[in-house]
Amino acid sequence: MNERIFIDPGVCHGKPVIRGTRVLVSTLLGALAGGDSVEMLLEDYPNVTREDIAAALEFASQLSDFQESSYVAA
Repeated sequence: MNERIFIDPGVCHGKPVIRGTRVLVSTLLGALAGGDSVEMLLEDYPNVTREDIAAALEFASQLSDFQESSYVAA
């Protein structure tokens, strides 16, 4: 996915985490969506960097950028 996001079935049941931590990407995204600032996240998760938070946002952006194509039977 990305050098800062790690997915392994043996870590947090395979949910995406910030590499080298057990901080779930969904936790960071949920906190941001709930109104927490980046500065608040950096205080709450001292082993997470500003770049990690940016990578989590990029990861979410990539997952939400899907294309729907019509299926046409031949």
